[in-house]
Order: sequence, then structure tokens, then C-alpha cells
Amino acid sequence: MRKLVKKLTSVALGALVVASIASLSPVSAEECHRGSLDKTYCDRDFDLVADLPLDESKWVNPDTLIFAYTPVEDPAVYAGIWGGFVKHMEKVTGKKVVFFPVQSNAAQLEAMRSGRLHVAGFNTGSNPIAVNCAGFVPFTMMAKNDGKFGYEMEIIVPADSDIKGPADLKGRTLAFTSPTSNSGFKAPSAILKGEFNLVKDRDFKAVFSGKHDNSILGVYNGDYEAASIANSVWTRMERRGVIKPGKIRSVYKSQTFPTTGYGHVYNLNPLVVAKVKQAFLTYKWDDHFKKEFKKADRFISITYKYDWSVIRGIDKANGVSYECK
Repeated sequence: MRKLVKKLTSVALGALVVASIASLSPVSAEECHRGSLDKTYCDRDFDLVADLPLDESKWVNPDTLIFAYTPVEDPAVYAGIWGGFVKHMEKVTGKKVVFFPVQSNAAQLEAMRSGRLHVAGFNTGSNPIAVNCAGFVPFTMMAKNDGKFGYEMEIIVPADSDIKGPADLKGRTLAFTSPTSNSGFKAPSAILKGEFNLVKDRDFKAVFSGKHDNSILGVYNGDYEAASIANSVWTRMERRGVIKPGKIRSVYKSQTFPTTGYGHVYNLNPLVVAKVKQAFLTYKWDDHFKKEFKKADRFISITYKYDWSVIRGIDKANGVSYECK
């Protein structure tokens, strides 16, 4: 079980910074291992994420930190939900923090790659792309106090549908969310092919709704015969009263996947990084935040190399390569 990170002291903050800078030795500067990372980045410690540049002139230390949450639902809804956290980060970092309501995964990726986004939560499926193409360094995600975390991919249908299981999807239409989504495309594609020999465009027609809430509402209103979604979004929509229980049912539920990964851009000044980490790991969730993210009540430390191995495996099964355009 993971050990939950306690409040960071000033000594611990200093240690984080010293460790980050100490790793930038003259010897390590001689080689730039990249693996699947874009040519912009280096991975000298082989942890699969971009390292802080050796050249300090390339570090960024903005007066205002831009923070964005993955656009799984209407971004306007989340501006208020994250309000308390934004204030906490401002207090810890001593900087102004602005919530950036991105409209799509592509927009979020481009914002970080271009230097306009400093701290973010990328959805499960987008994490590998953000790491390899945008210099994203994930370090935390939401969890319960018992160490449990994550969500499942479910394939949903209208309650009165004659579809009883994935095999019945043959000849039907299945709604995905977007190509970068794990539960909205990557995982169901791999599972349907590997477990049921069902391939998109060969055995069933695929459409893309853009977001999980669109897919769920599409099934709810009878516009889609079936959809693959993250059940955490389904639960939140029922809890808010956006949809009524009983009109949708599940015909497949996957293993548990890691949820949204939160992190920073690779070239953010290490002093700022230490404080950003402190902000996440010391945030005391208010009732509004707990109600929204009901499956969790705190942030815990993660490592991309370990915690996202199952997602990279799904990408490999789907023949995904992290090519950066």
C-alpha cells in the first residue's frame, strides 16, 4: 500500500530542490537518452519523463501559474470546483494561479507544449502523449485514504437495449470519446479486439462524441446504441442530477485504471516545482471537492514509469506510437 505523503517541511522542500539540481551533473550532460520522448527533451535518469534542462536559462519561473484540468466534462463546471485548490496553491507558491478551462485534450497538450500551461491534470489516456510530446512530468493523482484509486471503463447501453454483452456489438454503432482517451477509446479498442475479436470499422461502426458526458448523454437520450466511458464521469453525472439512474446499464466493466495524473511542465524552476508539489500533497479537501471526486479524498505521490505501465501496454496493443507533430 502506498504511503500517503505528509506535509512537506521547509527541509524537505530544500531536499527536493537539491536532489533535482544535483542530478544535472557534467557527466550526465554528455548523453541525452530520449527513449520515446520528443527530440526537445532528455531522459538522463531513465524514468521515462523529460528531465529539467541543464541550461538554467531554459528554466521558467512565471509570475502567474496557469493550471488546467482535463476536459472530461464542461470546463466551466470545474472552474468553481477547483477554486479552493487554486487559492491554496497561490498561498503555498506565493504566485498568482489562474484556472485555464481548456476545451479539448488537443488544446491542453498544445498549451503545455508551447509553454502556455505550467501545471495540469491530464486524463489517463493523454498522459503518455503529454509526457512524450509536451514535456509533462506527472507526480500525483487522487486516491482514498486506504490507498485505493482509479476508475473503470464501462460499455454502456440504454436500459431497454437488446445488447447483453460486447459480442452483441457486432454490426452496431459504438460511440467513443476521443482517440487520446483511455476509457473512451484506447482500452475498449484493445479489449474488444483481444477478448472478443471485434475490430472498429470491420465489425462495428465507430463514432466520436468528443467527451465522456456527450457519450453518456447520447446513450441516455437514445442517440447512441452504445458507448465506452469512464464510470467516474457516469457516477458524477447521476449525483449532480444531470441524468436519472436506471435509464442506462453496463454490459462490460474493465479492470481498474489509474485516474487523472497531475504534474508540471518539465522546465519549471525546481523551487517552484517543490512548492507546487507541496500544494497538491497538503491540500485539505473541502466538502464540495470531496463530493465532486467522491472516489477519493486526497492526493498521493505516483511515478509515471510504474503507475502508467498498464496504459502504455494498452497503447502498445493498439499499435500506438508517440509521434509528436
